[in-house]
Formats: sequence, structure tokens, C-alpha cells
Amino acid sequence: MFTGLFSSESLQEAIGVLQTEIPFAIWETFYVTVLSTALAIVIGLPLGVLLVVGEKGGVCPIPAWLLKALNVVINLLRSIPFLILMIMVFPLCRLLIGTTVGTNATIVPLVVAAFPFIARLAEGSMREVNPNVIEAAQSMGATPFQIIWKVMIPESIPSLISNATVAITTILGYSAMSGIIGGGGLGKIAINYGYYRYKYLVMVVAVILLILLVQIFQSVGTHLAIKSDKRLKK
Repeated sequence: MFTGLFSSESLQEAIGVLQTEIPFAIWETFYVTVLSTALAIVIGLPLGVLLVVGEKGGVCPIPAWLLKALNVVINLLRSIPFLILMIMVFPLCRLLIGTTVGTNATIVPLVVAAFPFIARLAEGSMREVNPNVIEAAQSMGATPFQIIWKVMIPESIPSLISNATVAITTILGYSAMSGIIGGGGLGKIAINYGYYRYKYLVMVVAVILLILLVQIFQSVGTHLAIKSDKRLKK
């Protein structure tokens, strides 16, 4: 597999790809990852909060059958492997985007795969909030919405940021797999050159760039989580 990996021909081709295709592929990967994460948070965060506040004895209880149905749907979507999920949501992609191929089309399966994951992460963050703080807010006459918006979410911001960092790095990995169905980005380059054309040096370069992006997202997320943690401030 790695015979002739650093031959002059391989090096020239890798340099050519770096100059012509890699810059746009990096942008596509960044665009898809960030947008998919943002949309997944918009859907998953309220669901995660609802799973906690909607429990019996919670801030805003909801019918038990509805809470159970939400848990089943979230668990079901989380159980489906991403490659299979991409194929299953083709009709939804066609309905929303008009096509099942391309960079924009891959956002749909990424969001569908990510929002249940984010919902569970958000649920865990909400459960870390000190119950005494919630009880104090209730004793002062705060409404359920005020408790959620002004107490629970602010108190769990560091945990939410840390979990969002986990989510965005996971979605970045999913975006690379979307190259199999024609999605753009570094995953497409790695598959097209490494798998279909046996140009393994180009594939290695694409993988290294994906690793660097993960490190960047992780470093930024960790920094923001530490900075937002009131317990670490003097």
C-alpha cells in the first residue's frame, strides 16, 4: 500500500492537489461541520433540556408518554450507523435540498445524526446543575421558563461548551464519511484519491488536515469552556 508513497510522482501529485483542491476542500469541511453543528444544537439543545425539566418532579413536567416517546426516538436515531442513516434520509435530502449529492445535501444526514447525540449531551449537562440552585429560584417565585433560561442554562455553560466541542469533532468525522455519497470536503479527496485511484500520499495529507482541524476545534472549545467556568475565576 505504501510502496512508492514518497516517490517524485506521488509528491508532485500531492503538491498539485494541495495547490488546487485542498484549500476549497478545507473550506467545505469547515462550512459543513460548523453549519451542521449549529443546526443540530438548535434542535438537540431544547430536546436535552426538555428531557430533564419534563420529568416527573421536574421544573416543567410533561406527559410521561411524550417523554418516553422522545427518549425512544432519540435512542433509535443514535443507534443507526451513520453510513446507513445517510441512505435512509435520501428522501428528506431530496425534499429539502432537491438533491442527494453534494456538499449541501450532506448537511441533512449530519444534522439528523447529530441532534440526538447533542440532546443526550445537553441532558447530561442539565443534570449537573446543583438542585439547590433550582430550588432557590423556585422559592423566589421564578417561572419554569426563567429557571431554564436564567438558572439552568447559565449554570451549565462550561459543560455545554465542552459537550459541543465533542459534538463538533464527531460531526467532523461524519463529514469525512459523507464523501462516499458525493459530499465535498477533505473526506471526498481522501476517498477519491486514496480509495479509487490508489494515490495514498494525497489521502494521508487529507487525513492529517482532518486531524489538525479536530485539534483546532478541540483547543478552541477547551479554552472557551475554561474561560466560562466561574469556579476557575478568582
